Amino acid sequence: MWNPMCRLTLRVLHSGTHRVWVVWGCRLCSQKAVKPPKIPTQQSSPTLRPQFEKQRRKQEREKAILTKGLENEGLKWTWKDKIVYSTSTIPGEKKDTSVPFPQAYSPEYVESCWYQWWEKEGFFTPEHHRKLPHAVNQTFSLCIPPPNVTGSLHLGHALTVAIEDTLSRWRRMQGYKVLWVPGCDHAGIATQSVVERRLLKTHGKRRQDYSREEFLQEVWNWKSEKGDEIYRQLRTLGASLDWTRTCFTMDPGFSSAVTEALVRLSDSGLIYRSEGLVNWSCALESAISDIEVDSKQLPGRTLLSVPGYEREVEFGTIVTFAYPVEGQDGEVCVSTTRPETMLGDVAIAVHPDDPRYTELHGRQCRHPFNDRLLPIIPDASVDMQFGTGAVKITPAHDHADFLLSQRHELPRLTVIGGDGLMTALCGHWLEGTKRFDARARVLEALTEKNLFRGKKDHPMALPICSRSGDVIEPLLKRQWFVRCEEMAKKAIQAVDEGHLVIQPHFYTKTWKNWLSNISDWCISRQLWWGHQIPAYRVSLPHTSTQQEESWVWGRSEAEACERAAAKFGVTQSEICLTRDTDVLDTWFSSGLFPFAMLGWPQQTSDLDQFYPNSMLETGSDLIFFWVARMVMLGTELTGQLPFKRVLLHSLVRDKYGRKMSKSLGNVIDPVDVINGISLERLQKKVQEGNLDPRETAVAMEAQRKDFPQGIPECGTDALRFALCSYRIQGEDISMSVSQVLSCRHFCNKMWQTVRFALGVLQDSNEQVIPLDQTSPVCSMDRWICSRLLSTVRQCEEGFHGYELHAVTAALHSFWLHSLCDVYLECIKPVMSPLDTEDDAGKVTEMERRTARSLLYHCICMSLTLLNPIMPFITEELWQRLNSYNLQADHLATSLCVQPYPQSSQLANLDFPQEEADFELAQEVIRVARSLRAQCHMTKERPDLWVVCTPAQAQTLLPFSAAVQTLGRISGLHVHCPPQKGTTAPPISAPPPSEGCAVGVVNHTCQLHLDVQHHVGVDRQVASLLERKGRVLPKLEKLIGRTTMPGFLEKVPERVRMDTEQRILALKQELKNIEEQLHALKGMKQSE
Repeated sequence: MWNPMCRLTLRVLHSGTHRVWVVWGCRLCSQKAVKPPKIPTQQSSPTLRPQFEKQRRKQEREKAILTKGLENEGLKWTWKDKIVYSTSTIPGEKKDTSVPFPQAYSPEYVESCWYQWWEKEGFFTPEHHRKLPHAVNQTFSLCIPPPNVTGSLHLGHALTVAIEDTLSRWRRMQGYKVLWVPGCDHAGIATQSVVERRLLKTHGKRRQDYSREEFLQEVWNWKSEKGDEIYRQLRTLGASLDWTRTCFTMDPGFSSAVTEALVRLSDSGLIYRSEGLVNWSCALESAISDIEVDSKQLPGRTLLSVPGYEREVEFGTIVTFAYPVEGQDGEVCVSTTRPETMLGDVAIAVHPDDPRYTELHGRQCRHPFNDRLLPIIPDASVDMQFGTGAVKITPAHDHADFLLSQRHELPRLTVIGGDGLMTALCGHWLEGTKRFDARARVLEALTEKNLFRGKKDHPMALPICSRSGDVIEPLLKRQWFVRCEEMAKKAIQAVDEGHLVIQPHFYTKTWKNWLSNISDWCISRQLWWGHQIPAYRVSLPHTSTQQEESWVWGRSEAEACERAAAKFGVTQSEICLTRDTDVLDTWFSSGLFPFAMLGWPQQTSDLDQFYPNSMLETGSDLIFFWVARMVMLGTELTGQLPFKRVLLHSLVRDKYGRKMSKSLGNVIDPVDVINGISLERLQKKVQEGNLDPRETAVAMEAQRKDFPQGIPECGTDALRFALCSYRIQGEDISMSVSQVLSCRHFCNKMWQTVRFALGVLQDSNEQVIPLDQTSPVCSMDRWICSRLLSTVRQCEEGFHGYELHAVTAALHSFWLHSLCDVYLECIKPVMSPLDTEDDAGKVTEMERRTARSLLYHCICMSLTLLNPIMPFITEELWQRLNSYNLQADHLATSLCVQPYPQSSQLANLDFPQEEADFELAQEVIRVARSLRAQCHMTKERPDLWVVCTPAQAQTLLPFSAAVQTLGRISGLHVHCPPQKGTTAPPISAPPPSEGCAVGVVNHTCQLHLDVQHHVGVDRQVASLLERKGRVLPKLEKLIGRTTMPGFLEKVPERVRMDTEQRILALKQELKNIEEQLHALKGMKQSE
C-alpha cells in the first residue's frame, strides 16, 4: 500500500477525429446508469504539469545523466577503518560502556546492541509509561503507513520513518503515553504477482494450475519466508515501534474488521453493485487501482514488449478510416489509436453547431464488418475545431464514450474480454484473437474494403500496469462500488471547521477541490490474494436464469443465508448462496488501519485510549489514495475522525529531480547508506530489477556518476539527521548522499567532543556539580549557559511547529559553533595542567570546577535534545557520561526515556545580555583571524589593538580572555580615542603604532594587528592592494544601489539603514587601507 509516488489513471479523450491517451486524475470509478456522476475532470492535483511537459523534463534529466562530462562530480570519500564492538553481549542485554573509548567514531560500533536492549526493556510500549517519574496524563498515537509486504524500504520511506520516530521519541521523553504501531499491507496485486512469477520460475506452474486454497497457502509460505525484510529495515533505522502490537492486514483480527466494515457500509446503503468502466490488466485479469497505473510517454511510433506476445507491438500511431453514410453517397472519417475497438462502435458524435455535419444529424453510417447501423449524434462535448470534428463512440472501452452513451442511451458492446481476447460480438473471423493481433487484422480488412485513410505518428501517453507491464484496457465490468459523495462532504466540513488540521495548510485547497469532485470508488479486484468480499449471490428455486442478480452480505455464510431468507420470505433451506470470488481493493483495508490496528470493532482498551490517533504523518502523494479514504471510512464507521492532524511531507527525489521509483531504478536502500555498498553491488541490484533496457542504462550511468566508489558507511544517525534537516513542508526534497556523509562527520565531531570531556572528567576526582547548583563564574560561562537555553527554546519551537529542520539547525549550530568552536577552545587553557605558580594564580579552582561542570551539562543536555533524531550515538555517549552522574540508575536507565529539556525549568541559565554582548567579541575575533590570514601569520601570536567607542570597550573587555584565545593573539589593547572636548576614558590603552594591519568591524570599531616584526613590507603592501581590490567593487555596488530611482521611497527604512552602515564601514576600511599603504611607503623609503 505504501507507494512512494502518486500515479494517475488514464483514459481516452475524444477531440474531433482523434482519439488520444491523456492523463486522467480520477480514481477507479463507476458511472451509474440511473444518476450519472460528475465528470471528475478536477480530481487530479491542480499543480500537476501536462504530461508532455513532464516527458520533456524527463528527457532532459536522462540527457544530463547520459552526457559524459570532463569531470566526474560524484561522491568523493575515503575508506575509514571499521571499529567493531567485540565485547560478548547476549542479545537484549545492555551494552557494556565501561570498555575503553574508541579513538574515532564508527557507526557499526555505536549502533550494535542498543536496539535489542531498548526492545527487551519495553521502552517503546505504552505500558512503560507508568514507570516514568515525569509521566503526564496525555497520549500520543499514530500508525506507520503500512508498506507493502512484497517490497523493501527506500529513502522516501526512510524519511517517513525518521520523521515519525523523531516525533514519537520526543513525545515519549515529554512523558506522554506513546503508541506507534508497526504494520504491513498485504498488497493484493503486488504480492500475487510476485508469487505467481516465483511459482512459474521454480515449478513451471501458473496460478490456474492450483486451487484457490492451494495458491493462498503458497502465498502464506512466501510471506513467512520473505515478509520480515521490512521489519528488519525498520529496526535498523531505529524506529521505536511497539512490536508487541504488530499489525498485518491479513491477520485474522484485521480481516474480521474488514468484513465488519463492509457489512456495516452495505447495511447503510453505501456499497452497491453496478456496471462501470474500470482499468483492467489482461495479464492479471483484474481491475487495478490508479496507483498501479504508470504513464509511459511515447514520442511517436514505438515498438514495445507486451506480456503474452512474442513480437513487439506497435504504439504511438493514429489510424484514420471511413464509415460509409447509409442511404446516400458519402462517408464520415474518424481516427483512433486503438483500431481494434472499432468493432464495438455504436455511434458517431459531432458538434451540433458544426456546419459540415448539419445535414447528417439523425442519419446513420453502416459498420463495414457487422452491418450495424451507427447513428450520427450531435453532442456539445465534441471539439469541432480538432481534426474533422467527428468522433467514433465505443462506450464499453472508453471512459468519455461511456459518459456520452449515458446521455444518449446508447448500447455498450464489449468486444475485448478480460483475458485480452476478442469476443464473439466481433464475428468468427476475430473471435478468440489477441487484441493487438486483432489490430493488424482490422487494418488489413479496412484496406481491403477501401476504407483505410492513413496512419501517422502520434505522441501519446500509454497506460501501463506497474505490476505486470501490460497495457491497460478500459473494460466494462459489474463491480462493487462505495458511494463517496456524502462521506466526502463530511471530510471537507471537518477541515473547514478546524476539526481536522492539514499541514502544510496549502493542501487544504487541494483536499477540498478533489473531494468536491469525487466519484464512486470501485473496490472489486479479480484476485485470489486479499480479503474475499463477503457478498453472496442468491439463487432461489423456480427462478429463471434471466432474472436480475440478487445479492446479500454477511459476516459469515450462515448470517448471509439468514439475511437472504428474511429478504425473500423463504426458508433458509431454499436458499442457495454463491460467494463472490473477488477480493477487496487493498486501499479499502488500509483505509481502516487507524482503528482496526487498535482492535476495532471490539471495544478494546487500546481503542479507548488511543483513538482517534493524535496525528497521521505521510507523504503528500497519498493524500487522495489513503488519507482521504481513512477520513471518510473512519468518520462513517466510528463516528469520529481517525486523527486530529495530518502532516504531509514532501516527496524525495534524486539529484536529477526524478522521483525515487523502482520503475526508474533510482531507489536507494537506506540500509545501503547505513552500512555502505560498492558500486558493483549497486549496479547488480539494478540489473536484477525488471526495468526497460533504456531505464537500466540510465540508472546504471547515474550510479556510476554519482557513486564512482560506491556509497560509504554513514550510519543510521547520520542518515536520520540528514533526512530531518530538509524542509519537509516545502518543495520536493533533492536527496543527496553527500549530505548524509557530512552528517557522519558531525557524528565524529560529537564523538571527539565527548572524548575530550571524558579526559577532563577522568583527570578530576571531584563530583560534577548539578546543573541547578552551578553558578557561572565568568562571562563565557554565562554566555554558553544562555546559548544552551536559546537552543532549548529553538528545539521546543521547532518540534511544536513540526519544523524538524529548525531543530537540527539549532542543535548543529550549538554543538559546532557555540560549544566546540568557542567554549571548548576557551576552557582548554583553564583545563590544562598547572605548570607554574604564575599559572596557578591566573586560574582559580572554582573556575576550573565550574567550567568542567558546564562542559558536562552542555554535552549531556545537547545529547538529550538530539536523542529523538539520533538515538544510537546519543545513547552511546550519554551512557559513557552518565557514569559520572552518581544519582543515576546505570542498569535500567536509557536516554530515550529521560525527560526532554524544558526551557521553563532552566531559568537559571538565562543571560541574554552576555549572549547579545558576545556578538561584538565574535566579530572582533572573526576580523582578527582574517587579518592574520591576510598577513600569512600561522604560528605568530601578535598584539591586537581594538580602536572603538567607550561603550564598545565596556562590552568587549569582559570577553578579553576569549578574544585572546580564539583570535590567537598575545595581548589585547582597547583604545578609545577621546571625543571632542573630552579626555580618553581610564580603560583606554595607548593608541596603536603605525604600520599595523588594519581591519574594520564596523564604522566605529577597527582592529590594528601588530605585524611590523612578523611580516615583510612588500608582502603587507601586496595584501593591502588585494584587499583594496575587493573592497572597492563592494562599495561602488552599494553606492549605486542608493542612487537608483525610488530608493528612498520604495526601500524599507531598516534596509536603508543597514545599507548606510555597510557603506560607512567600507569607506572606513578603504580609508584605513590607504593610510596603511601610505605608512608602509614611508617605512620603505626610510629603509
